[in-house]
Amino acid sequence: MSNRHLDKTPTILRKIVDRKWEEIGERKPQLSVSDLKAMAGDQPPARGFADALRTRIEAKTPAVIAEIKKASPSKGILRDPFEPAAIAESYEQGGAVCLSVLTDRDFFQGHEDYLKAARAACSLPVIRKDFMVAPYQVYESRAIGADCILLIAACLTKDQMQELEGIAHEIGLDVLVEVHDGEEMDDALTLKTPLVGINNRNLHTFDVSLDTTFDLHERISADRLTITESGIMTRDDVEAMTSRGIYGFLVGESFMRADEPGQKLQELFFPEG
Repeated sequence: MSNRHLDKTPTILRKIVDRKWEEIGERKPQLSVSDLKAMAGDQPPARGFADALRTRIEAKTPAVIAEIKKASPSKGILRDPFEPAAIAESYEQGGAVCLSVLTDRDFFQGHEDYLKAARAACSLPVIRKDFMVAPYQVYESRAIGADCILLIAACLTKDQMQELEGIAHEIGLDVLVEVHDGEEMDDALTLKTPLVGINNRNLHTFDVSLDTTFDLHERISADRLTITESGIMTRDDVEAMTSRGIYGFLVGESFMRADEPGQKLQELFFPEG
């Protein structure tokens, strides 16, 4: 059950991971792994999260994963009222290529039903944004209709990431691996997934620096896809990324605070449109 080098794992992340193991323990009596495997097997084919991003990125057009989240531990409630289906429709109209939906309940006020509602309201592929620590959650993700899962290198060992990725690929899910520093990047690059997310937020201080992406992007080979995460707030931020050949973006907070999230997306990424 141990997570990554515990002395280095930020306190908030440690708390979340401990809670995840409890949550899995609470859920198993209601739905076993074999129940989830059967439900996962009944799902229609996944929508192709990585392929959707690759098409845009290779065309040198911003590929935006637009995030649907109600709250965060550091900022509290971001959006109220919160209507995942309406947000998903707005994002699709605004030019998003994929969606990210928070399903963690205790820290982000998320829910699996938000993912189902958002996905049903549009044709975009959807990543389940949660804290994956065990195979149970990977099957659960497919069972609720996710097309991709997130693996956070800061709270997993290399072996854990490889195991969870193997299961995900076996059942038709794409994987986005998220890193914050060079050590995590070393582990991430042992995975098969082409999707490498670089989070610009320092999980110890919560400071955000786009230099994190600029520095770490140089280590990613051309056959992989860099996704910059956190801190993209202005048109200048977008242009700073695209001028360096980075076209993959995951953005949530600045959209969630806007009256019309899809319109905000369009203004930020496609002002000519």
